[in-house]
Amino acid sequence: MTDVRTVAIILGLAAVTVVARSFFFLTSRPWPLPRWVERGLQYAPIAALSAVVVPEILTAQGQWSGLVDARVFGAAAGAAAFFWRRSVLATIGVGMAVYLPLHVALGW
Repeated sequence: MTDVRTVAIILGLAAVTVVARSFFFLTSRPWPLPRWVERGLQYAPIAALSAVVVPEILTAQGQWSGLVDARVFGAAAGAAAFFWRRSVLATIGVGMAVYLPLHVALGW
């Protein structure tokens, strides 16, 4: 059974989420972002992708995965695709296209 404190916390978090997400809709005045913020937001997708992929490549169960690992080759191919095309979608596509056959066929 859920107690009153838990329900109050859930309702409070829901209220904060609704207010935070609808804050920009509450005013009719446009909110222009500074140029440096817009430029920084352009790098957010690749930064998030790196934050997920890099720890997975460097360690497997807390140990260096070595060069005989499909993740290393997939990441290298993805990085090359990113520097060639400057597209996050191409990075993911090429990386997975290299990783999946190596992982499935060779068991890496």
